[in-house]
Amino acid sequence: MGIYKYIQQTWQQPKKFLGPLWKERLVALRRDESVVRIERPTRLDRARSLGYKAKQGYIVARVRVPRGGKQRPRQKSGRRSKTSRRKLVLKKSYQWIAEERCNRSFPNCEVLGSYPVAKDGRYYWFETILADQVQVSKYPGMRWVATERGRVFRGKTSAGQKSRGLLHKGTGAEKIRPSLRAHKRLGK
Repeated sequence: MGIYKYIQQTWQQPKKFLGPLWKERLVALRRDESVVRIERPTRLDRARSLGYKAKQGYIVARVRVPRGGKQRPRQKSGRRSKTSRRKLVLKKSYQWIAEERCNRSFPNCEVLGSYPVAKDGRYYWFETILADQVQVSKYPGMRWVATERGRVFRGKTSAGQKSRGLLHKGTGAEKIRPSLRAHKRLGK
């Protein structure tokens, strides 16, 4: 087995393998800002599978997203059909939201992908792999980074595609696209 396989096994049950180090790490994560640039990825196996390389132009950032449901702003007056329901159904995963927030902090970069690092009762933490458009587009095979702008906001990352229902193809995926709501509206 290679080293990446061992790293992958460790991250399947981090509390078991890391022990007291895991609690210390969570305490340190809670003290950090919501978007923090870090030197190297915590989960090297996942970062490499998403396209990370230890070269100039590749950036790793850790993003903190609060857990729990989202709420609508309360209407002060008048009757709206949606006021009776305070819960806001986002139709987006927390990972996709974390990628968008990260890309707003680094506007000259493109998001290649992200992966979960930790969670507790209040927060999720994701690490996002970003690529500088000018530097990374000079590397062979990465020229597409310069031409594709704002891919995370259009749901082109793997987390975005999963939320949009694009990972399922062929038979059985007819009711997923373009959206569940559109499917119900058509009355099929």
